[in-house]
Amino acid sequence: MTVDPLVLMTDVDQATERLIRTAEALDDGAVRAPSALPGWTVGHVLTHVARNADAYTNLLTWARTGVETPAYASPAARVDGIDAGADRPLADQIADIRQAHERFADAAAAMPAEAWTFYLAPTGASAAAVPWARLREVEVHHVDLGREYTPADWPDAFALRLLREIVGGFQDFDLVLRPRGLEHTLTIGDPDGAPEVSGPARSIAAWLSGRADGADLTVSPPGDLPEPPRWK
Repeated sequence: MTVDPLVLMTDVDQATERLIRTAEALDDGAVRAPSALPGWTVGHVLTHVARNADAYTNLLTWARTGVETPAYASPAARVDGIDAGADRPLADQIADIRQAHERFADAAAAMPAEAWTFYLAPTGASAAAVPWARLREVEVHHVDLGREYTPADWPDAFALRLLREIVGGFQDFDLVLRPRGLEHTLTIGDPDGAPEVSGPARSIAAWLSGRADGADLTVSPPGDLPEPPRWK
């Protein structure tokens, strides 16, 4: 699915503001409370959202200038940065997300047209894929805060694109999907004899991404939902 990266930046702006509003409704102690991600507090999730924006700013800078600028200095630096920021006061976390988003938005606005075609070897795609990757991070990790925002709140277009991405990335797993509202099925692996799972696109995407238990999905032949591979 090809989408103008600058059009997607509007979606990133809106998704970031939704996440910030959720964070602003929290109390100061929430940063140390468990999130929906095992082993991570709410503060870990918020800090990751901020540092991820900076990581994608680095990639856009690389694409624009041609100077190699990795997303993170190293895998260890990524983890250390999240751990170091997780316990900061809530107000600091919110300001950090907003400022990191502004840096990312500025980097996107500075991209000449030809820079979007620059191939970023670490991502396996061109720079044009970066806004979608950032949108995915914001929307999925908004759910991971474990507060009022759930996959049911995902915009339709986002949920469907996420679902298609997940389907395209799974291997060694056979499944037929019938997202409600689509005229065609989506298949993973070999459809012959594979179970069929039906329901809203949001719900299927949430289940396959490990963000929901699939309780509102139906499976044929009747029985338990299969256990999908771990996504990301």
